[in-house]
Amino acid sequence: MNIVILAAGMGKRMQSALPKVLHPLAGKPLLSHVIDTARALAPSSLCVVYGHGGDAVPALLKSDDLAFARQEPQLGTGHAVMQAHAHLHDDMPTLVLYGDVPLTLGASLQRLIESAGRNKLAILTVTLSDPTGYGRIVREDGRIVRIVEQKDATPAELTITEVNTGILVAPTAKLKHWLSTLSNDNAQGEYYLTDIVARAVADGVEVVATQPAAIWETLGVNSKVQLAELERIYQRSLADRLLEQGVTLADPARIDIRGSLVCGRDVSIDVGCVFEGAVTLADGVSIGANCVIRNARIAAGAAIKPFCHIEDATVGAAAQVGPYARLRPGTELADHVHIGNFVEVKNSIVGAGSKANHLAYVGDTTVGARVNIGAGTITCNYDGVNKFRTIIEDDVFIGSDTQLVAPVTVGAGATLGAGTTLTKDAPAGKLTVSRARQITIDGWQRPVKQTSPKK
Repeated sequence: MNIVILAAGMGKRMQSALPKVLHPLAGKPLLSHVIDTARALAPSSLCVVYGHGGDAVPALLKSDDLAFARQEPQLGTGHAVMQAHAHLHDDMPTLVLYGDVPLTLGASLQRLIESAGRNKLAILTVTLSDPTGYGRIVREDGRIVRIVEQKDATPAELTITEVNTGILVAPTAKLKHWLSTLSNDNAQGEYYLTDIVARAVADGVEVVATQPAAIWETLGVNSKVQLAELERIYQRSLADRLLEQGVTLADPARIDIRGSLVCGRDVSIDVGCVFEGAVTLADGVSIGANCVIRNARIAAGAAIKPFCHIEDATVGAAAQVGPYARLRPGTELADHVHIGNFVEVKNSIVGAGSKANHLAYVGDTTVGARVNIGAGTITCNYDGVNKFRTIIEDDVFIGSDTQLVAPVTVGAGATLGAGTTLTKDAPAGKLTVSRARQITIDGWQRPVKQTSPKK
């Protein structure tokens, strides 16, 4: 099978310099959704016809399995398919898709393909209570004979409620011939792809139709309003899928998945959470409200409390994170680790049972097991040019308001007194303190605020 994706439109109503098909839905371009669906059908040839925005489309989506054809100027959908002529093999059918119709399901397309076989023209249609703006499917004695566009329809034809979605499958050799006979003698002065229906009927080729499981599969994007509407439709479909898998969602209307989210059993997710990239939540994980989690693996029984930001990190079993914690790229938390409020961890490994419960920065650090990191502690990993690593071995206790100036090692079982600035290695099993001697000054008077004399 050949697949052609039409993606040359300008999208004036988007009010944006970005080509319409590159606007994101669920974190990736509209066109990428269509390409992913097309790839799942395993086509022999996959061609994207682009135009508006110059080379921005092929530059962003370049791939070995994609061919690109430029439509310049843009003279209609029929003209657009003509541009893919060189990429279409005559001995197999051609499926035409649209880069701004991102939600069509592979199952619906598969039914369309099967109904076309190798010799029929198959059209994906829907029935709308208000068909305004759509091309109407004209039938005679129940058989499709042509498609008439809104601007060219008669009053009687405007009452038809079965409409064309634009998605179709056609025998390729005949499609090329039909395209070569198109005329732009119509209200818009364009070469309509829909005119091939009348050509097929004239050639004795049977025209059939199938319908998708849901109308929203065929909705396109022409404005930011429509983009927002499709975003919510798509997110709700993902939420429903999670609910069917047994995930507990506090409110299925308040979750955003911008990538893949894989959940185990008895996972619960509170409101306002955003999942980006590839995220895995194992059995019994709970995610508090308003968390952003990107490219992360959360192990069984872990609790992510509200307002946490986790990126390119792994969280061990039964760990607790947050609220208001940040795990930056390269963070690996072992089992039963506690990372509390206003703690930031970056490019660090934290061993089993260790804790940093509040107000700490752990960067470029290897933390052993059963370590306690007190409030206000930071690892000073950057000298302004280079970054260095801190090693904290097992069973270390670090008092509050401590600075560890890397590279430095704290030996197993060591204790660092509160307020210590550690610039040399701390020996194992001993107390290390670095602070000024406390003194009290007798007779000292607190300054009194001077008052200005009145003028």
